[in-house]
Amino acid sequence: VISLIIGIVVSLGVTIVGTPLLIRLVHKLNYGQYIRQDGPKSHLVKRGTPTLGGVVINLAVVLGWGSSALYRFVTRGEIPSWSALLVLFAMLSMGMLGFIDDFAKVRKKQSEGLTVKGKFIGQFILATIYAVLALILPTKSGFPSAQAGMSFIEKPFFSFEFAGKAVAIVLFVIWVNFLMTAWTNAINLTDGLDGLAAGSSMVAFMGYAVIAFWEFYHLKGSGHEGFAYAVSDPLDLTIIAACTVMACFGFLWYNSNPASIFMGDTGSLALGGLFAAMSIATHTEFLAIILGGLFVIETMSDVIQVGYFKMTRKRVFKMAPIHHHFELKGWPEVKVVIRFWMIELLFVLVALVIFYGDWVARSGL
Repeated sequence: VISLIIGIVVSLGVTIVGTPLLIRLVHKLNYGQYIRQDGPKSHLVKRGTPTLGGVVINLAVVLGWGSSALYRFVTRGEIPSWSALLVLFAMLSMGMLGFIDDFAKVRKKQSEGLTVKGKFIGQFILATIYAVLALILPTKSGFPSAQAGMSFIEKPFFSFEFAGKAVAIVLFVIWVNFLMTAWTNAINLTDGLDGLAAGSSMVAFMGYAVIAFWEFYHLKGSGHEGFAYAVSDPLDLTIIAACTVMACFGFLWYNSNPASIFMGDTGSLALGGLFAAMSIATHTEFLAIILGGLFVIETMSDVIQVGYFKMTRKRVFKMAPIHHHFELKGWPEVKVVIRFWMIELLFVLVALVIFYGDWVARSGL
């Protein structure tokens, strides 16, 4: 409990103190956001708002977890787990890709950074490294950091090992690439209004903090009654999820409307990579679809809009992603953001009820 509190306090402190320092630095360097020309005209006033806020979010999560890990090492001699380091690698590597994209935007003085091809190649390389390491690295607990299969909750309902180890690794690499690409793009698309992505991510990672803690409390060999989970180092995952909640919470103080700073791709791609990695590490890849339901809606609205327009030259929504549709219908930006937070909270509550219901059913209680 103390290690969890340390992580939470440090993460919050880093964002509360670090964000205004970053705002001053970005102002001094003149690294302001360039607004897409095809977006809502009301957003043009946001041009020049400092970006790269995701740097502080990433730093807060790493320092929060690092402080907690240091406390556990000093007091109990616990060495940091590979599972935690892999999840943080997913966050930081995707965040670095986002940073390169953001930096390209401010250097070119336009709203387009890396090319689609460049971003895809970067994501493919980084996701593949994560996938291979997650399968082969040994863990303290003896349980794998990842399972070569697709899981709703805990055990895979479809295993990739039906045709041998080599095929399983290849299929798992493809699966991880899909998850990383899907979730990074989903949170990136959601990051279109002041506070929307930060607040929604805060709520989503609250869900993962609860799930990971429940898995830790009911870990195989823990002696607690009921169904036990074969998950690698879920306490570390709990702390990382909680640190992310507090990092988003602290950042939201400066990112709420009117935003003093944007997280940029540095933040949205990092949070997407972390969300994908958490789903893999907790063996809940399909439950994550419900847990991150708002991000799914945002992505599907964009897919539907583009697909329908290509077929009919007509639009389903006034503008995609769907948060812009409600803006153009006349909803104030703050109303859209708060209502979308409420929707994401409902998705998280539904996911937690399903998760707990699954545990009860498997426990035979």
